[in-house]
Amino acid sequence: MKNEIKQHIGSVALVVNDYDEAIAFYTEKLQFALVEDTDLGEGKRWVLVSPPGSNGTHLLLAKASNQQQMHAVGNQTGGRVFLFLHSNDFWRDYNRMKSKGVVFNESPREEPYGTVVVFQDLYGNKWDLLELKHPKG
Repeated sequence: MKNEIKQHIGSVALVVNDYDEAIAFYTEKLQFALVEDTDLGEGKRWVLVSPPGSNGTHLLLAKASNQQQMHAVGNQTGGRVFLFLHSNDFWRDYNRMKSKGVVFNESPREEPYGTVVVFQDLYGNKWDLLELKHPKG
């Protein structure tokens, strides 16, 4: 259908203190792939990371460049869970992340929708690691 709307979220920006420390956390502790790291000049880089098996949505690691952005590092959602990392094997990923030193805010729990635990990235942003009981698609 010619007029059919087709859209998807390509990237979500995450403000970070330092490109290299953020890349190290996401690639080493969470096993994300470094999709792109392009020097844009003047200290700026275009850095995309993505979880294994991603559907094409990337995390854009954007270095804080002013006071307002620096204050947002680690608290982009005012203390709420920011991002939801879906897994097809919760316990495999939880145990791997725990062995890599990822900080968890709680013990894993069963909810009506699936198995979930809240963890933090290197700056304190909260994430859910989640395996849905009835995944879609």
